Amino acid sequence: MNTLAMADRVVHLVDDEAAVLDALAFLLSSRGMQVHPHESGPAFLAALDAGPRPPRGVIVLDIRMEPMSGLRVHDELVSRGVRNPVLFLSGHGDIPMAVDALKKGAFDFLEKPYSDNALADRIEQALAVAAAMHQGDTLAAEREARLASLTEREREVMLRVAAGKLNKVIADELHVSVRTVEVHRARVYAKLGVRSAAEVATLIAGG
Repeated sequence: MNTLAMADRVVHLVDDEAAVLDALAFLLSSRGMQVHPHESGPAFLAALDAGPRPPRGVIVLDIRMEPMSGLRVHDELVSRGVRNPVLFLSGHGDIPMAVDALKKGAFDFLEKPYSDNALADRIEQALAVAAAMHQGDTLAAEREARLASLTEREREVMLRVAAGKLNKVIADELHVSVRTVEVHRARVYAKLGVRSAAEVATLIAGG
């Protein structure tokens, strides 16, 4: 059962396709979230400027929007010091851009087509992180946000990387190809904002 208060279950939803915006707003509202839909990046930023600071909740951005892409909106949020968890909705061709956004501090991205449950579950996790950040434990919350953004397979790879295991050993243990391990390892580094196995181990340890 969700223990977050309604004030902590705010989702700022930004998409320039009205049908998608309406469908997502309905889905998230049905999960007990307080949804604030915005039809464009500029409209969202204007609403943000007019609202309470710091804003509550999480921000969901479509990557490809007009007249302002989700990536540009995210850059604006970073420049304004808005640290709420940001989730991107991306097409397959947008993955390199989404990974770049992760390096800039985004919480996660979901590749289309995504399942309704997967999206809602990731937003639930982001909401918990946002609530913790709002309560003041920012550094710990940011660490938890980065760890929470990993998929189950990425977490399996992360633990083995932190233990100093080579890609080939990890591939054998997980019964996947070395190339698959390399891809997961790169995504783990990007999501955690680290550049080495030692940094991964330090982050896990809470250092």
